[in-house]
Amino acid sequence: MLKCLLISIAALSAALAHAWADDVSKLELKDIFELEYAADPQISPDGQSIVYVRRSMDIMTDRARSNLWMLDVRSGEHRPLLSGTANYSMPRWSPDGKRLAYVSAVDRGAQIFIRWMDSGETARVTNLTEAPGSITFSPDGRHIAFSAFVEKSKEPLAKLPSPPEGAKWAKPAKVVEETVYRFDGAGYLDVGFEHIFIVPSDGGTARQLTDGDFDHGGQLSFSPDGDILYFSANRHENHELDPNNSEVFALSLSDLTLTQLTDREGPDFNPIASANGRQIAYLGFDDSYQGYQLTHLYVMNADGSDARLISEGFDRSIASPHWRSDGRAILFLYDDEGKTKLAQIDMDGQVADISDTVGGNSLGRPYTSGSYSQSNNGAIAFTHDDAYRPGDVGFKPRRGDIRRLTDLNADLLAHKALGNVEEYWVESSHDGERIQAWMVTPPGFDPDKKYPLILEIHGGPFAAYGPHFSAEAQLYAAAGYVVVYSNPRGSTSYGADFGNAIHHAYPGYDYDDLISVVDGAIAKGNVDEDRLYVTGGSGGGVLTAWIVGKTDRFKAAVVAKPVINWTSFVLTADFTNFFYKYWFPDFPWNAPDHYWERSPLSLVGNVTTPTMLLTGESDWRTPIWETEQYYQALKLRGVDTAMVRIPEASHGIAARPSQLVSKVAHILAWFDKYDAPAEE
Repeated sequence: MLKCLLISIAALSAALAHAWADDVSKLELKDIFELEYAADPQISPDGQSIVYVRRSMDIMTDRARSNLWMLDVRSGEHRPLLSGTANYSMPRWSPDGKRLAYVSAVDRGAQIFIRWMDSGETARVTNLTEAPGSITFSPDGRHIAFSAFVEKSKEPLAKLPSPPEGAKWAKPAKVVEETVYRFDGAGYLDVGFEHIFIVPSDGGTARQLTDGDFDHGGQLSFSPDGDILYFSANRHENHELDPNNSEVFALSLSDLTLTQLTDREGPDFNPIASANGRQIAYLGFDDSYQGYQLTHLYVMNADGSDARLISEGFDRSIASPHWRSDGRAILFLYDDEGKTKLAQIDMDGQVADISDTVGGNSLGRPYTSGSYSQSNNGAIAFTHDDAYRPGDVGFKPRRGDIRRLTDLNADLLAHKALGNVEEYWVESSHDGERIQAWMVTPPGFDPDKKYPLILEIHGGPFAAYGPHFSAEAQLYAAAGYVVVYSNPRGSTSYGADFGNAIHHAYPGYDYDDLISVVDGAIAKGNVDEDRLYVTGGSGGGVLTAWIVGKTDRFKAAVVAKPVINWTSFVLTADFTNFFYKYWFPDFPWNAPDHYWERSPLSLVGNVTTPTMLLTGESDWRTPIWETEQYYQALKLRGVDTAMVRIPEASHGIAARPSQLVSKVAHILAWFDKYDAPAEE
């Protein structure tokens, strides 16, 4: 019976080979291993060099690899700085630009290293037992601050007799007392907390700066004189049950005095000190316990006084703020209509866009993403993308035009015929709300022909797709499908009202938005409306299961890593202390009808669509028993179904290249099983 449920990747590759063998110019499954992208570009203080993380896929180890490469801005010289079998990440320039800090596990667990840029000499400066994060140079370059996990010793609940010498007893019991005790991608957590450390940049003993049973970290920022370190933490007594209530703190490095600078119900985080040290910019919002809440930009005096909202009236969430080098404005990222934009805002709240081509750090699906850095002379390096290329390195001088400095995938994609990506808008059948969507047509698209269609739904649900490169969409298009994806209500990048249109109402009218997107694609005249297919992951898996419970228009569906039963999800997912509070009006035992009415399981009695489920076996965000519930329900009803379990995969499913290949191959094989082209 299991053989009927699980489809092998070898069989899938053979089944798909005939479809693509006659046109080698199309993107193929094996090409996943050849894709690369640029991440975390760090421009030198003088603006002349950029070091970035170059991420590629190793076909022999089936792992992503991260190396450091360097660009000369003037000449365009592009060469490896640190590469090989080890992974290198988090490059950070010293304030004088003479050294580069980075993280690698080249000779043991992840450590901080320093490279002298004139000689190429390197030295390990830490001796850590846990991986460092948020590494930040002090203004004089003599120290590096960072965060790291510190395990907490715990007395056993019960004292057991010791086994006799040579005895082989069972493993001891695990006693769990924490609210959050496992996390997606990490599994069951060790008991402990994230703390902040400082270490001499020429090597030495790392000194722990914070204490207490609280997590500290995120963005770290020094005062200009190096005497104070700013960071955020949730040090409230009820932090486990109120996880969204962090504050900004100032830590005196001379005597470790800790001063709380903000105080309100809601998160305050990402503090950045101005160049003169007089002001602190930070992010936050007043918590209204809604599913989607805009993140605003604030500025306060260095002592915490006179906090004021700078981004009032700006109806988008702000991310990654940094003071402009001249101190007159603040740079930031925001998502707008599916694009990630780099912009600046002055102290009067006036916003000016700098670039709308930021992104490229999501290979599989076309999510918004991206990062940037700034030099002392105002030049900016950022991740640059479009619908046909993953992330490259972009450069914006203080005055002048944007340049793309790399084309990492030209060797692969310049010789491939990719699907054309076209934006279109529809009006929702529910209330006329405008919904943005994109259509990817197969390579060699024939306007006189009709094609099968795949509706691909994003997760989140508070997230956004856009005109970004998507290996999955391009592979579906290469297999002959028109692919449509969209941002139904609840998606980010359209403002607070649009994002919160699904507050305590998800799934709901987003269903109507998605069906309207499909109808809009059909109206263009090149879609065979008898050959419609639907898939989505996470929040998109929820909506896919909801769709097949509401309509039989689709010939087949693939529900990836879904939530099927909101009660079981809220009580077992890794963010259980968050979901019940922000996505629902009350605990499940106080509002059982509300949970049930929004659960796709409540509609399973309507399902006739052949539906495959696909989930990682180590998924703790939408645990695999959500998938198992739906699979068993479909089986009991006699609906054609299959359950594809990805071993060792967490919620992302595709952390390893072969897992992304497997995901796409299984989805195409399931749709191909039920696809019957209309007779010519």
